[in-house]
Amino acid sequence: MTTVALAATDGMLHFELSLAHEVFAAAPAGVTVPWYDFTVCGPAAVRVGRFRLEPDAGLDRLRLADTVIVPGWADIDEEPPAQLVDAVREAHEAGARVASLCTGAFVLAAAGLLDGRRATTHWAHTDALAALHPRVEVDPDVLYVDNGSVLTSAGKAAALDLCLHLVRLDLGSSVANAVARRLVVPPHRAGGQAQFVTAPVPEQDDHPLAALFPWIIERLDQPLTVADLARRAGMSSRHLGRHFRAVTGTTPLQWLLTQRIRHAQELLEKTDAGIDTIAVATGMGTATTLRRHFNRTVGVPPDAYRRTFRSRTR
Repeated sequence: MTTVALAATDGMLHFELSLAHEVFAAAPAGVTVPWYDFTVCGPAAVRVGRFRLEPDAGLDRLRLADTVIVPGWADIDEEPPAQLVDAVREAHEAGARVASLCTGAFVLAAAGLLDGRRATTHWAHTDALAALHPRVEVDPDVLYVDNGSVLTSAGKAAALDLCLHLVRLDLGSSVANAVARRLVVPPHRAGGQAQFVTAPVPEQDDHPLAALFPWIIERLDQPLTVADLARRAGMSSRHLGRHFRAVTGTTPLQWLLTQRIRHAQELLEKTDAGIDTIAVATGMGTATTLRRHFNRTVGVPPDAYRRTFRSRTR
């Protein structure tokens, strides 16, 4: 069982606190793998916006966690409490994976965890983060950044993307998808996707791509092209590309490849099918093509992913 500790002090944003609790505190219905041991850590009772919160343990408990979540810091012009900064730094030095949500990046930066690393935060505060902490490589154009033991996210919805990313790393795509279904959100948005997405969720009734997405998902085993997608959507390939960029922040082919990789992950997690069979089922064609794209996207070969996932879930 992986332990997750949520840092809570006066001056934090209640949305990010609640979001982390929703994702990590309890398993979705039907998920049978061992779930997280979740603890809220803070210096006695804290005031979060208009709410009063009673932590389960003190901030010193952060150093015992496998993963530490630092929610958004409400006033970026105010230095975070030294007690919080020290506890986060000590947790990372003890081996914890530390993730900030939204402006929680200012806490990680104050702890020195972002020095020499690429990081992000809410787009409205990226300039301030860069000015206050010049040793941080601030990227204002992504949803989240995964540096392995240190992760940062942009604001609000991107914070949820990062939490789902952590679940996917720990427990696999099918479990992360189950959490997303419970929260009624898209199961995956890549961290490198732009923060500025004009219509992240198309209206079911009138958006030109509303019916196209499920149509694609049902046909991942087929060799789809941009022309095929444009024809199905009743528009030119160039027009389709503009709509795709506005809705997903990426191109049709990149989005399609991401869905194929996620489907391959689920098949590796849930079935004993061979790599050749999975390659056909995901539209990759050959095991060589699947291995190349999977390794490039996920960071490990399909066989290693299956072994790692099953060892974790056991």
